[in-house]
Amino acid sequence: MTPLPSNSGPFSKSVKQLAEQMNPCTLCPRNCEVNRSEGQIGFCGIGDKPVVSSVGPHFGEERELVGYGGSGTIFFAGCNLGCIFCQNFDISHHRHGRAVTVEQLAQFMLELQSHGCSNINLVTPTHVVAPAMAAVKLARQDGLTLPIVYNTGGYDSVETLKLLAGLVDIYMPDMKYSDSEVAKELSRASDYPQLNREAVKEMHRQVGDLQTEKGLATRGLLVRHLVLPNNLAGSFETIDFLAEQISLNAAINIMDQYRPCFKASSNPKINRRPILQEYDAVRQYAIEKGLNVLT
Repeated sequence: MTPLPSNSGPFSKSVKQLAEQMNPCTLCPRNCEVNRSEGQIGFCGIGDKPVVSSVGPHFGEERELVGYGGSGTIFFAGCNLGCIFCQNFDISHHRHGRAVTVEQLAQFMLELQSHGCSNINLVTPTHVVAPAMAAVKLARQDGLTLPIVYNTGGYDSVETLKLLAGLVDIYMPDMKYSDSEVAKELSRASDYPQLNREAVKEMHRQVGDLQTEKGLATRGLLVRHLVLPNNLAGSFETIDFLAEQISLNAAINIMDQYRPCFKASSNPKINRRPILQEYDAVRQYAIEKGLNVLT
């Protein structure tokens, strides 16, 4: 099990179950089944302690998360996806950062709150969800009141997500692909489309549609979808899924910032940015379907 603080008695059953799932590790769909507390490393490249690359207020997130004080981001190194176009490859693939304890992670959260941040934004938490949620519980005991944002690449296990009920306020998953072959080629995850949709259903079941107070998100689901060139992301199918199987009020941020990073320049399918017409067609389609398209 991942190292919990010596005062681990107050931790909920769900947090303890998450810790147990690290040895052998079955936290995410990779099911690497390595014993992380013994120093074994799976696909994500991270052991039993989370590796944090940066902590601080972030003003580049959706305006529903930023407010006046910024979104209180904690960027975790490592990732359970292998995206060849990753814009944060130095963090996700090269794993730059420093290992921290659960107590240190909880202290980061409390410091972000004291600095006036609007929420605690856990960026790429899937592979370190056990210590992350232990830190949330510890910080809550010490006065943390901000909403917790689970900012994920969307390759999550439903079984793990069920253990997060009551711990996460805002789920912010990517919905990257609708086609398994594309997911395999670009992210080494052929089962991504199916598992991603199952995960989004579970997230919505827990927290419902996005809710805001005075313009700030307090609870709910906020989907991010990055438009790729040549419709490789399967954007229209993703929008249909949200409208037909999640909610017509589902909040979606249709993002236009794709650029060929990391290894993408060597792949002719994605070695360019989407043209304006490609992006506009996706955004217009989501509006026509009646989704809550964020601006």
